[in-house]
Amino acid sequence: MNALTIKDPADLLSFIGHTLGFWPKESLVCITLNQNNVGATLRIDLPQQPGQELLYARTVTSYLTSDTNANSIVFALYTSAQPEPGQSKPHAATIAALTGTLAGDGITIRDGIFVGETTYSPFDEEIGQTLTFPVGKTQFSQVNAEFIYRGSTIAPSNQVILPQATDKAEHATAVEDHQQTILSQPPAAAVQKAHDLWTAMLNTGEYPNDDDTTALISYFQFPHIRDQLMADIPGINEPAHHILFAQTQTPPQWSRIEWAQQLLLHAYTRTSPQHAAPILTTIGYNNWWQGRGSKAHQFMQLALDTDGTAPAFVDSGS
Repeated sequence: MNALTIKDPADLLSFIGHTLGFWPKESLVCITLNQNNVGATLRIDLPQQPGQELLYARTVTSYLTSDTNANSIVFALYTSAQPEPGQSKPHAATIAALTGTLAGDGITIRDGIFVGETTYSPFDEEIGQTLTFPVGKTQFSQVNAEFIYRGSTIAPSNQVILPQATDKAEHATAVEDHQQTILSQPPAAAVQKAHDLWTAMLNTGEYPNDDDTTALISYFQFPHIRDQLMADIPGINEPAHHILFAQTQTPPQWSRIEWAQQLLLHAYTRTSPQHAAPILTTIGYNNWWQGRGSKAHQFMQLALDTDGTAPAFVDSGS
């Protein structure tokens, strides 16, 4: 990602929302830091029962220390629980336990934010102080504006809601007919035609006509073609295997990735169940590539539910 400057809590909360792709609820979000450079972002549900704080803190620490460059973290704790005057903030024992387990690995907590339903404040602020800000302030942060310019949005939750697929017999027949056409072509020629069609869609910024949509769905049914189309998404001129495993030296074109997702969702609306899994798999990959592990996992599960032969996916992100 191109450089971002996070100056205040509103910027940090915007960064979290756009990085995850949704506004967290009942969650702890931690961001690892190496000096002033941002590392990994972790979102994990808050513990549900008292007495779990130490086990929870050890689990979170085990995730955060996988970033071997991290020497500190910042966190945001999202909860609807209300602080009570004269009492510790909700989940204060969890943060205290986390402070200790991280210290054992040489990692400090640089700062923390308590995020309620309508306001946010410094986590270490005393109850009764007035250093609180409306959550809506994040909409006007510089980081939020930058992400919106790149084509990013923040969903109200991490629950995936798919558009309605038409599931028409004639669409399924058209895809199968086009698959036969692809099979009749030399493999390299088929890959090139798919690449030309897909990159044209990504570059024009316009939704394709029905025939091109049918062709795109057909191309995605072939794993060797699908790999090439997935590698085409971020607009990076590096080896495909580097792109597919997010090991590139060049930053991606984030607005292009967001547009690819819209195109894929558009294609999904014209699929039948037997053709949907490759499209859902690619959308899941798109989300994983952006670090949105929770959503990636959901899309992969939807792909598996549609077609049990779809590839499995490990939720290693948010």
